[in-house]
Amino acid sequence: MHVPDGFINAPVSLATGAVAAAAVAVALRGARRELGGSPDGSGHGGERTAPLAGLVAAFVFAVQMLNFPVAAGTSGHLLGGALAAILVGPYTGMLCISVVLLMQSVLFADGGLTALGVNVTDMALVTTIVSYGLFRLLVTVLPRRRPSVTAAAFVAALVSVPAAAVAFTGLYALGGTTDVPLGKVFTAMVGVHVLIGIGEAVITALTVGAVIAVRPDLVYGARGLRRPLELRTPDGTVTVPQAAPAPSRSARPVAVAGLVAALALAGFVSYYASTSPDGLEKVAHDKGLDGKEEEHAAKDSPLADYQVKDVGDERLSGGLAGVIGVGATLAAGTGVFVVVRKRRSRTAAAPAGTEAV
Repeated sequence: MHVPDGFINAPVSLATGAVAAAAVAVALRGARRELGGSPDGSGHGGERTAPLAGLVAAFVFAVQMLNFPVAAGTSGHLLGGALAAILVGPYTGMLCISVVLLMQSVLFADGGLTALGVNVTDMALVTTIVSYGLFRLLVTVLPRRRPSVTAAAFVAALVSVPAAAVAFTGLYALGGTTDVPLGKVFTAMVGVHVLIGIGEAVITALTVGAVIAVRPDLVYGARGLRRPLELRTPDGTVTVPQAAPAPSRSARPVAVAGLVAALALAGFVSYYASTSPDGLEKVAHDKGLDGKEEEHAAKDSPLADYQVKDVGDERLSGGLAGVIGVGATLAAGTGVFVVVRKRRSRTAAAPAGTEAV
Protein backbone atom coordinates (compact mmCIF):
# COMPACT_ATOMS: atom_id res chain seq x y z
CA MET A 1 0.00 0.00 0.00
CA HIS A 2 2.97 2.30 -0.53
CA VAL A 3 1.58 5.53 -1.99
CA PRO A 4 3.77 6.96 -4.78
CA ASP A 5 4.43 10.64 -5.43
CA GLY A 6 1.65 12.35 -7.37
CA PHE A 7 -1.34 10.43 -5.99
CA ILE A 8 -2.07 13.03 -3.29
CA ASN A 9 -1.69 16.76 -3.85
CA ALA A 10 0.90 18.96 -2.15
CA PRO A 11 -1.31 20.58 0.54
CA VAL A 12 -2.62 17.25 1.84
CA SER A 13 0.83 15.68 1.57
CA LEU A 14 2.24 18.53 3.67
CA ALA A 15 -0.58 18.19 6.19
CA THR A 16 -0.07 14.45 6.55
CA GLY A 17 3.65 15.09 6.86
CA ALA A 18 2.91 17.32 9.86
CA VAL A 19 0.58 14.67 11.32
CA ALA A 20 3.23 12.00 10.81
CA ALA A 21 5.94 14.14 12.41
CA ALA A 22 3.73 14.83 15.43
CA ALA A 23 2.84 11.15 15.72
CA VAL A 24 6.50 10.15 15.60
CA ALA A 25 7.32 12.71 18.30
CA VAL A 26 4.57 11.28 20.53
CA ALA A 27 5.73 7.75 19.73
CA LEU A 28 9.30 8.62 20.76
CA ARG A 29 8.06 9.70 24.17
CA GLY A 30 5.82 6.65 24.52
CA ALA A 31 8.57 4.32 23.39
CA ARG A 32 10.74 5.52 26.28
CA ARG A 33 8.26 3.91 28.65
CA GLU A 34 7.88 0.75 26.58
CA LEU A 35 11.62 0.32 26.13
CA GLY A 36 12.06 1.01 29.82
CA GLY A 37 10.40 -2.29 30.66
CA SER A 38 7.01 -3.47 31.81
CA PRO A 39 3.92 -1.24 31.53
CA ASP A 40 3.90 -0.76 35.30
CA GLY A 41 7.20 1.11 35.05
CA SER A 42 9.20 -1.48 36.96
CA GLY A 43 11.77 -1.66 34.21
CA HIS A 44 11.54 -5.45 34.01
CA GLY A 45 12.11 -6.60 30.45
CA GLY A 46 13.39 -3.32 29.03
CA GLU A 47 16.90 -4.63 28.54
CA ARG A 48 15.43 -7.18 26.12
CA THR A 49 12.83 -4.99 24.41
CA ALA A 50 15.24 -2.28 23.23
CA PRO A 51 17.56 -4.45 21.09
CA LEU A 52 14.73 -6.64 19.83
CA ALA A 53 12.78 -3.62 18.54
CA GLY A 54 15.37 -3.06 15.82
CA LEU A 55 15.08 -6.71 14.87
CA VAL A 56 11.29 -6.39 14.60
CA ALA A 57 11.74 -3.52 12.12
CA ALA A 58 14.18 -5.62 10.07
CA PHE A 59 11.83 -8.61 10.15
CA VAL A 60 8.89 -6.50 8.98
CA PHE A 61 11.05 -5.15 6.14
CA ALA A 62 11.91 -8.70 5.07
CA VAL A 63 8.33 -10.00 5.21
CA GLN A 64 7.07 -6.99 3.25
CA MET A 65 9.16 -8.24 0.33
CA LEU A 66 7.01 -11.37 0.16
CA ASN A 67 3.99 -10.43 -1.93
CA PHE A 68 1.35 -13.17 -1.83
CA PRO A 69 -1.45 -13.63 -4.39
CA VAL A 70 -4.93 -12.67 -3.18
CA ALA A 71 -6.98 -12.56 -6.39
CA ALA A 72 -6.53 -12.79 -10.13
CA GLY A 73 -3.73 -10.39 -11.02
CA THR A 74 -3.46 -8.90 -7.54
CA SER A 75 -1.08 -9.50 -4.65
CA GLY A 76 -0.69 -8.24 -1.13
CA HIS A 77 2.04 -7.91 1.46
CA LEU A 78 2.33 -7.44 5.19
CA LEU A 79 1.79 -3.93 6.52
CA GLY A 80 3.17 -4.95 9.89
CA GLY A 81 1.58 -2.43 12.24
CA ALA A 82 -0.28 -5.05 14.26
CA LEU A 83 2.69 -7.41 14.41
CA ALA A 84 5.11 -4.72 15.60
CA ALA A 85 2.68 -3.22 18.12
CA ILE A 86 1.90 -6.57 19.73
CA LEU A 87 5.54 -7.67 19.89
CA VAL A 88 7.17 -4.48 21.20
CA GLY A 89 4.33 -2.08 22.10
CA PRO A 90 2.22 0.39 20.09
CA TYR A 91 4.56 3.39 20.33
CA THR A 92 7.68 1.37 19.58
CA GLY A 93 5.76 -0.53 16.90
CA MET A 94 4.83 2.68 15.13
CA LEU A 95 8.49 3.72 15.14
CA CYS A 96 9.43 0.31 13.70
CA ILE A 97 7.07 0.75 10.74
CA SER A 98 8.19 4.36 10.25
CA VAL A 99 11.83 3.23 10.04
CA VAL A 100 10.86 0.56 7.51
CA LEU A 101 8.97 3.07 5.36
CA LEU A 102 11.88 5.52 5.45
CA MET A 103 14.37 2.86 4.37
CA GLN A 104 12.10 1.66 1.59
CA SER A 105 11.53 5.15 0.24
CA VAL A 106 15.10 6.46 0.42
CA LEU A 107 17.03 3.32 -0.55
CA PHE A 108 14.62 1.33 -2.72
CA ALA A 109 12.37 4.01 -4.30
CA ASP A 110 9.34 2.24 -2.84
CA GLY A 111 6.77 4.79 -1.67
CA GLY A 112 7.13 8.42 -2.64
CA LEU A 113 9.40 10.85 -0.83
CA THR A 114 6.79 13.61 -0.88
CA ALA A 115 4.24 10.95 0.08
CA LEU A 116 6.27 9.75 3.07
CA GLY A 117 3.93 11.55 5.46
CA VAL A 118 0.95 9.91 3.77
CA ASN A 119 2.53 6.46 4.11
CA VAL A 120 3.59 6.93 7.73
CA THR A 121 0.13 8.21 8.63
CA ASP A 122 -1.62 5.40 6.81
CA MET A 123 0.65 2.38 7.29
CA ALA A 124 2.25 3.20 10.66
CA LEU A 125 -0.14 5.42 12.61
CA VAL A 126 -3.53 4.05 11.53
CA THR A 127 -2.55 0.38 11.61
CA THR A 128 -0.98 0.51 15.06
CA ILE A 129 -3.80 2.53 16.64
CA VAL A 130 -6.56 0.35 15.19
CA SER A 131 -4.83 -2.98 15.70
CA TYR A 132 -3.51 -2.42 19.20
CA GLY A 133 -6.72 -0.85 20.43
CA LEU A 134 -8.71 -3.84 19.18
CA PHE A 135 -6.07 -6.26 20.47
CA ARG A 136 -6.24 -4.84 24.00
CA LEU A 137 -10.04 -5.00 23.95
CA LEU A 138 -9.99 -8.64 22.88
CA VAL A 139 -7.40 -9.82 25.40
CA THR A 140 -9.45 -8.11 28.10
CA VAL A 141 -12.62 -10.08 27.33
CA LEU A 142 -11.04 -13.37 26.24
CA PRO A 143 -9.74 -15.99 28.70
CA ARG A 144 -6.33 -15.00 30.06
CA ARG A 145 -4.39 -17.63 28.16
CA ARG A 146 -1.70 -17.64 25.52
CA PRO A 147 -3.99 -18.85 22.70
CA SER A 148 -6.16 -15.80 23.38
CA VAL A 149 -3.20 -13.54 22.57
CA THR A 150 -2.69 -15.30 19.25
CA ALA A 151 -6.40 -15.15 18.42
CA ALA A 152 -6.57 -11.46 19.32
CA ALA A 153 -3.49 -10.81 17.17
CA PHE A 154 -5.21 -12.51 14.21
CA VAL A 155 -8.36 -10.39 14.47
CA ALA A 156 -6.47 -7.14 15.12
CA ALA A 157 -4.21 -7.65 12.10
CA LEU A 158 -7.16 -8.59 9.90
CA VAL A 159 -9.04 -5.39 10.74
CA SER A 160 -6.00 -3.11 10.51
CA VAL A 161 -5.51 -3.60 6.76
CA PRO A 162 -8.98 -2.50 5.53
CA ALA A 163 -8.76 0.28 8.14
CA ALA A 164 -5.64 1.52 6.36
CA ALA A 165 -7.50 1.25 3.04
CA VAL A 166 -10.32 3.39 4.45
CA ALA A 167 -7.76 5.93 5.67
CA PHE A 168 -6.19 6.11 2.21
CA THR A 169 -9.61 6.65 0.69
CA GLY A 170 -10.19 9.53 3.09
CA LEU A 171 -6.86 11.11 2.14
CA TYR A 172 -7.69 10.62 -1.53
CA ALA A 173 -11.04 12.34 -0.98
CA LEU A 174 -9.19 15.33 0.49
CA GLY A 175 -6.32 15.55 -1.96
CA GLY A 176 -6.60 13.07 -4.82
CA THR A 177 -5.01 14.37 -8.01
CA THR A 178 -7.31 12.49 -10.41
CA ASP A 179 -11.04 12.77 -10.92
CA VAL A 180 -12.29 9.32 -9.93
CA PRO A 181 -15.59 8.82 -8.06
CA LEU A 182 -14.92 8.33 -4.37
CA GLY A 183 -17.39 5.44 -4.12
CA LYS A 184 -15.44 3.42 -6.68
CA VAL A 185 -12.17 4.06 -4.88
CA PHE A 186 -13.66 3.06 -1.52
CA THR A 187 -15.27 -0.14 -2.80
CA ALA A 188 -12.20 -1.30 -4.70
CA MET A 189 -9.70 -0.43 -1.95
CA VAL A 190 -11.64 -1.97 0.91
CA GLY A 191 -12.66 -5.03 -1.08
CA VAL A 192 -9.15 -6.07 -2.08
CA HIS A 193 -7.62 -5.13 1.27
CA VAL A 194 -10.05 -7.32 3.19
CA LEU A 195 -8.49 -10.22 1.28
CA ILE A 196 -4.99 -8.92 1.95
CA GLY A 197 -5.97 -8.58 5.60
CA ILE A 198 -6.46 -12.34 5.80
CA GLY A 199 -2.85 -12.87 4.77
CA GLU A 200 -1.74 -10.20 7.22
CA ALA A 201 -3.68 -11.93 9.99
CA VAL A 202 -2.16 -15.33 9.25
CA ILE A 203 1.41 -13.98 9.20
CA THR A 204 0.86 -11.96 12.38
CA ALA A 205 -0.78 -14.80 14.30
CA LEU A 206 1.88 -17.33 13.25
CA THR A 207 4.72 -15.01 14.24
CA VAL A 208 3.20 -13.96 17.57
CA GLY A 209 2.24 -17.56 18.31
CA ALA A 210 5.77 -18.78 17.56
CA VAL A 211 7.41 -16.21 19.84
CA ILE A 212 4.88 -16.64 22.64
CA ALA A 213 5.33 -20.42 22.55
CA VAL A 214 9.03 -20.18 23.42
CA ARG A 215 9.44 -16.79 25.09
CA PRO A 216 6.12 -15.19 26.15
CA ASP A 217 8.09 -12.64 28.19
CA LEU A 218 9.33 -11.11 24.92
CA VAL A 219 5.79 -10.36 23.67
CA TYR A 220 4.71 -6.93 24.88
CA GLY A 221 1.03 -7.71 24.35
CA ALA A 222 1.27 -10.78 26.59
CA ARG A 223 2.63 -8.96 29.64
CA GLY A 224 0.40 -9.13 32.66
CA LEU A 225 -1.38 -12.16 31.24
CA ARG A 226 -1.17 -14.15 34.46
CA ARG A 227 -3.54 -13.27 37.29
CA PRO A 228 -2.13 -12.94 40.82
CA LEU A 229 -2.73 -15.95 43.04
CA GLU A 230 -5.87 -15.57 45.17
CA LEU A 231 -6.72 -17.54 48.31
CA ARG A 232 -10.30 -17.82 49.53
CA THR A 233 -10.66 -17.25 53.27
CA PRO A 234 -13.72 -17.03 55.52
CA ASP A 235 -13.11 -13.31 55.88
CA GLY A 236 -12.77 -12.69 52.14
CA THR A 237 -10.33 -13.11 49.28
CA VAL A 238 -6.65 -12.63 49.96
CA THR A 239 -4.32 -11.89 47.07
CA VAL A 240 -0.89 -13.43 47.41
CA PRO A 241 1.86 -11.24 45.96
CA GLN A 242 3.84 -12.91 43.22
CA ALA A 243 7.47 -13.67 43.81
CA ALA A 244 10.11 -11.36 42.42
CA PRO A 245 10.80 -11.90 38.73
CA ALA A 246 13.31 -14.60 37.97
CA PRO A 247 16.68 -13.50 36.60
CA SER A 248 16.34 -12.41 32.98
CA ARG A 249 16.95 -15.10 30.41
CA SER A 250 19.05 -14.23 27.42
CA ALA A 251 17.06 -13.21 24.36
CA ARG A 252 20.00 -14.00 22.09
CA PRO A 253 18.64 -17.33 20.71
CA VAL A 254 15.37 -15.68 19.71
CA ALA A 255 17.22 -12.70 18.24
CA VAL A 256 19.54 -14.92 16.22
CA ALA A 257 16.61 -17.01 14.96
CA GLY A 258 14.71 -13.87 13.99
CA LEU A 259 17.67 -12.39 12.16
CA VAL A 260 18.37 -15.62 10.28
CA ALA A 261 14.69 -15.82 9.31
CA ALA A 262 14.69 -12.19 8.09
CA LEU A 263 17.84 -12.71 6.01
CA ALA A 264 16.49 -15.94 4.52
CA LEU A 265 13.14 -14.37 3.66
CA ALA A 266 14.62 -11.23 2.10
CA GLY A 267 17.64 -12.88 0.51
CA PHE A 268 16.10 -16.05 -0.86
CA VAL A 269 12.37 -16.56 -0.41
CA SER A 270 11.55 -13.11 -1.81
CA TYR A 271 12.63 -14.29 -5.26
CA TYR A 272 9.56 -16.53 -5.33
CA ALA A 273 7.11 -13.84 -4.22
CA SER A 274 4.20 -12.88 -6.44
CA THR A 275 5.07 -10.38 -9.16
CA SER A 276 1.48 -9.19 -9.53
CA PRO A 277 0.77 -5.57 -8.54
CA ASP A 278 -0.29 -5.09 -4.93
CA GLY A 279 -3.74 -3.92 -3.90
CA LEU A 280 -3.14 -0.18 -4.27
CA GLU A 281 -1.23 -0.57 -7.54
CA LYS A 282 -4.01 -2.70 -9.00
CA VAL A 283 -6.78 -0.34 -7.92
CA ALA A 284 -4.78 2.68 -9.13
CA HIS A 285 -4.29 1.11 -12.55
CA ASP A 286 -7.88 -0.13 -12.93
CA LYS A 287 -9.56 3.06 -11.65
CA GLY A 288 -7.12 5.62 -13.04
CA LEU A 289 -5.67 6.90 -9.77
CA ASP A 290 -2.19 6.81 -11.25
CA GLY A 291 -2.88 9.38 -13.96
CA LYS A 292 -0.56 11.93 -12.36
CA GLU A 293 1.95 9.60 -10.72
CA GLU A 294 5.41 11.14 -10.62
CA GLU A 295 8.80 9.51 -11.00
CA HIS A 296 10.46 8.72 -7.72
CA ALA A 297 13.26 11.10 -6.77
CA ALA A 298 15.38 8.08 -5.80
CA LYS A 299 14.71 6.15 -9.01
CA ASP A 300 18.44 6.12 -9.77
CA SER A 301 19.35 4.65 -6.38
CA PRO A 302 21.70 1.66 -6.70
CA LEU A 303 19.03 -0.35 -4.85
CA ALA A 304 15.94 0.94 -6.69
CA ASP A 305 13.17 -1.61 -7.19
CA TYR A 306 14.93 -4.02 -4.80
CA GLN A 307 17.70 -4.79 -7.29
CA VAL A 308 21.42 -4.11 -6.89
CA LYS A 309 22.61 -2.00 -9.78
CA ASP A 310 25.13 -3.62 -12.15
CA VAL A 311 24.50 -7.14 -10.82
CA GLY A 312 23.35 -9.06 -13.89
CA ASP A 313 21.80 -12.12 -12.27
CA GLU A 314 18.26 -11.16 -11.24
CA ARG A 315 18.03 -13.66 -8.41
CA LEU A 316 21.40 -12.65 -6.95
CA SER A 317 20.62 -8.95 -7.41
CA GLY A 318 17.29 -9.19 -5.61
CA GLY A 319 18.73 -11.35 -2.84
CA LEU A 320 21.60 -8.95 -2.21
CA ALA A 321 19.19 -6.01 -2.15
CA GLY A 322 17.04 -7.80 0.40
CA VAL A 323 20.00 -8.63 2.63
CA ILE A 324 21.27 -5.04 2.41
CA GLY A 325 17.79 -3.79 3.27
CA VAL A 326 17.55 -6.03 6.32
CA GLY A 327 20.96 -4.88 7.49
CA ALA A 328 20.24 -1.19 6.91
CA THR A 329 16.85 -1.38 8.63
CA LEU A 330 18.31 -3.31 11.55
CA ALA A 331 21.08 -0.75 11.97
CA ALA A 332 18.76 2.26 11.68
CA GLY A 333 16.09 0.78 13.94
CA THR A 334 18.53 -0.40 16.58
CA GLY A 335 20.23 3.00 16.57
CA VAL A 336 16.94 4.80 17.14
CA PHE A 337 15.82 2.48 19.93
CA VAL A 338 19.18 2.46 21.70
CA VAL A 339 19.11 6.27 21.78
CA VAL A 340 15.52 6.27 23.05
CA ARG A 341 16.39 3.64 25.66
CA LYS A 342 19.41 5.64 26.87
CA ARG A 343 17.29 8.78 27.04
CA ARG A 344 14.79 6.87 29.18
CA SER A 345 17.56 5.67 31.49
CA ARG A 346 19.05 9.15 31.89
CA THR A 347 15.64 10.67 32.60
CA ALA A 348 14.86 8.00 35.20
CA ALA A 349 18.23 8.58 36.87
CA ALA A 350 17.83 12.36 37.07
CA PRO A 351 17.02 13.80 40.54
CA ALA A 352 13.38 14.48 41.28
CA GLY A 353 12.18 17.78 39.85
CA THR A 354 14.96 17.97 37.25
CA GLU A 355 15.09 17.05 33.56
CA ALA A 356 17.96 15.12 32.05
CA VAL A 357 19.71 17.00 29.28
